[in-house]
Amino acid sequence: MTTTVETARTWKPVRDELERKGVSLGFVPTMGALHPGHTSLIEQSLAENNRTVVSIFVNPTQFNDPTDLQTYPRPLDHDRALLEDLKVDYLFLPDRDTIYPDDCRFEVTENEVSKLLCGAHRPGHFDGVLSVVMRLFNIIQPQRAYFGEKDYQQYQLIKEMVKAFFLGVEIRRCPIVRDPDGVALSSRNALLSADGRTLAAEFARILKDGDSPSAVRTALEARNIEVEYVEEMFGRRLAAVVIDGVRLIDNVPLVGS
Repeated sequence: MTTTVETARTWKPVRDELERKGVSLGFVPTMGALHPGHTSLIEQSLAENNRTVVSIFVNPTQFNDPTDLQTYPRPLDHDRALLEDLKVDYLFLPDRDTIYPDDCRFEVTENEVSKLLCGAHRPGHFDGVLSVVMRLFNIIQPQRAYFGEKDYQQYQLIKEMVKAFFLGVEIRRCPIVRDPDGVALSSRNALLSADGRTLAAEFARILKDGDSPSAVRTALEARNIEVEYVEEMFGRRLAAVVIDGVRLIDNVPLVGS
């Protein structure tokens, strides 16, 4: 049975007891709307730790578009059932006051990588991501935390934040999970129309097969896909597009990386 904990105060004695028993703890932070991509992270944590906690918190500080925040899917009953089926030990389900008792007066800011790629198009986004992850790490105090490669810039920033602030958390990177048509799994995919889904599959294919970032951009724009960026960093080709008004990101490793 998955035990739900809603506050830092009620989590602390649970964490203290795990510490006393020498039990290892894995952590998968999410915003809910769980799909097989999340499942892959959770299953890796379950395999590598004695106990696993999954958090669900739709973090308002990482949305620069209020409409995006309002429309973000929140199927909590579905998510609870999935966690039960997976035999996850704990669900951490905080509210805004639990995560931001200071009303967001304090935040974590990175001044280089966070300004590029997604950060250039979503001002303040990564301040929100890093701030919420720092707070969650301090509350949960896991030995290991699990992040997917789909949000590769986010993974890089969190890994570097942990190193910079001497946090005792091992950051574990998990591969992108894709549907049979090649589309990287995302909670946002549910917002696509049938035609939009077809274009999303084209996005994934062109990103993988294109000869260069400029060739990828040209091919995407020829299909009337709005392109935010196509860049090569971290040994990967990364891109963000807008289809049906839905922002999608993806990345693929560069040959030889």
